[in-house]
This record gives sequence, structure tokens and C-alpha cells, in this order.
Amino acid sequence: MVKGGILKDDADWSTLGVKDGQKLMMIGTADEIVKAPEKGPVFVEDLPEEEQAAALGHSAGLYNLGNTCYMNSTLQCLHSVPELKSALLSYSDNVRGNGVDQASHSLTVATRNTFGELDQSVRPVAPLHFLQMLRKKYPQFAQQQNNVYMQQDAEECWTQLIYTLSQTLASEASEPSATQMKELFGIDLVSRVHCAESGEVSSEAESVYSLKCHISHEVNHLHEGLKHGLKTELEKVSPTLGRTAIYTRESRINELPRYLTVQFVRFFWKRESNQKAKILRKVDYPLELDVYDFCSDELKQKLQAPRQVLRDAENAKFGLKVQGKTSSSKDEGSSSSAGESSSMDIDKADSSLPKKQLTGIYDLIAVLTHKGRSADSGHYVGWVKQDDGKWIEFDDDNPSIRKEEEILKLSGGGDWHMAYICLYKARTI
Repeated sequence: MVKGGILKDDADWSTLGVKDGQKLMMIGTADEIVKAPEKGPVFVEDLPEEEQAAALGHSAGLYNLGNTCYMNSTLQCLHSVPELKSALLSYSDNVRGNGVDQASHSLTVATRNTFGELDQSVRPVAPLHFLQMLRKKYPQFAQQQNNVYMQQDAEECWTQLIYTLSQTLASEASEPSATQMKELFGIDLVSRVHCAESGEVSSEAESVYSLKCHISHEVNHLHEGLKHGLKTELEKVSPTLGRTAIYTRESRINELPRYLTVQFVRFFWKRESNQKAKILRKVDYPLELDVYDFCSDELKQKLQAPRQVLRDAENAKFGLKVQGKTSSSKDEGSSSSAGESSSMDIDKADSSLPKKQLTGIYDLIAVLTHKGRSADSGHYVGWVKQDDGKWIEFDDDNPSIRKEEEILKLSGGGDWHMAYICLYKARTI
């Protein structure tokens, strides 16, 4: 107050005649004195290591133990599958299943322990025990040249590790993981084998753990490469002709996994240089892959209802009209979904359907890349999508955040990192 009146915010001080040294009275209600916080600020580096790892938002890197980037990138990509980690956690240290050799058992335990270290550590992990067990089970990974361990093929490491885990985890019949590896990664194929010369036709069935994307001059996209990979030629003796003849094998997917592995067949044996040469051709791949066109008629029929529910839920989310619950095969082949999540809460859309049905639509969650001109040289890196949607480039012991558009630039065409293996997660309802 000044001169008995309240001084307002917009008062003109030049009209008040305030003199130097004059006292002004302040009147008001004092706010509550701010109390000191009961707990002081906690810095990330002061947290226990497990909490630091959680705060970091991604798992630790892996030290390169001497040309072991092929192994590190494989581990980081497979580490992104939570169901695999759960199956490994239930695997016993001491008891081997029926028919499981000691080397396979030890490699499985080492895989479980390495995954655990990755989850609990903020500092890079040295996977020395895993490397020892891998070389013990598969001596080809211990090849040396001039007393230096050689670079190896990451796809071979991936395939051998998946095969071993499918044997060891399935051997524990009392565990829920008895058929888990098959459900997680297994692909059932049915094939029609035909010889145009003799007219012979037969059918075959097999289970594989990856689809092959064959690369040729006509292939510009993953979809085209997969189509080529499912139609191959083979030479064998024809009982009708009594001699060798050419057969065509056309395969279709009869059962899909929760996680679909796609290998780009980028390497071939070059006799002139006596090594695996690399196909550098650019082959684009999508963040969302629909494999409906590659499925058998029987599987297409099973996928129709879940795919319609998925479309209805996504249409409802965007305020579009919901379609009927049935659809023709023609509609199925041209359908696509724009959702980002691999698992959608759409039980309300059709509660009559059981949960967790596959739709034939997959979301990209990991990419293993190779940089260089030969499979047995160059550098391998793992690129893994996190639960919050961000991507992490695992370049051995140096993880770094990447943008989604950077992932799509790994399609090849030069000397930059290019996709060698893509791992897709099923979108389920």
C-alpha cells in the first residue's frame, strides 16, 4: 500500500510522488513455506545395476572377443523374443533331457545365462562362456587362420543355435516349453513336386525354421524373393523315365510361427576366389509383412476369420464402417493392416474367437545386417526394436538409438550394412 491506497499492477508510478528512502507497506497472505524433499535426488549412476538397466531402456552390448560379431548380432536379435527367454529360464542346470548330449545342454545353459546378463547389466557383457560352448558343440566356429579366429557366417550361427534349442527345450516333456520352439519359430511347408517330362506328381511335407528370400535380377522386394524361394528346381532320378530328370517343387506354408525368420540368400560359393561371394543387390523389405499369399488353401481358410476381426478392429479405431465377419479369399489376398502393435486388444470385436490367433500379418522386430563383400569377412550388426517402439543398433559393445527410417535403409545396393536376416513378430488377435 502507498498513501493509504492499494497499489495496482497497472499503476503509474510517476504520479505517486514516491521519494528516495520512502517505506511502502506490503500486505498479503504468505504461502506455505516449501519443505525440503524427504528424499534427495537420485542419479541413474547411483542406482543398483539392475535398476540402471531398466532405466536405460535397452539391454547391454556384447564385447567382441575376436571376430565374434556374427555371434553377438545373433544373440541380440534372438534376445528380443521374450517367450524364448521364458523357455530358457525354465531349463534346468543339472538335468539333461532324453537324447540331449552334454555339449547341447551346456550351450543351452550358456544361452540362458548370457540372456540374463544382458537384462541385468548396463555395462557390456563378455560372452566368453557362450563362445566356448558354441565352439565345443560346433567346432567350425573355432576355425583359425594364422593363429587368429576367423570371421564366421551369422546365418550359420543363428541356424545352429535355433536347432540346438529346439532339441534341448523340447526334450523336457514335463515343461510347457516342450513344443515351444516349434510354435515360436517353426514353419510347416507342403510341397507339390512335379516332373513336366514324365508327368509324375507327388507331395512332400517338411518343417523349417526360416523362409529364404532368393535374390536375382528380377527381385526388388522381399515379397518377390520369397515367391522365388518357394518355387525351386531339383534334379533326381525319375522311376518312370529310369534316368535323371528335372523336377519343380512348389511349396506353400501350412503352419505359421509366432516369430517368422526370413533369410536373404546373399552369399554364394564363387569357385574363382574359393570363397562365399556376396550379392549386393538392393532388396526392399517392409516393416509389416503379410504372408497370406504364400499359405496353403487350408491355412488361408483358418486365417480368414482372425484377419476379418483384425480389419474390423482397425476400421473401428479409425472410425470406419465395420465389415462382416466373413470374407472371400480374393479379399484376403489384397488385405493389409496399418496397426503398429504386434498384439492388439480386440477381444471386444469378437469374443467368440479364442485368443492369440495368428493372422498371417507380421511386424518387423529385428534385423541382422552384414557390411562387406564376403560372409567370412566384414562386420555383422544387430538392429532390435524395443517395447517402446524405438530401435537400437547393437554394434558389439556399443548400442545406439536409431530411427525407424534408418532401418528401412538397410536394404542393400552398396557397401553399407544390408539386411541378411529379418525377424518378424506375428500380429495376433
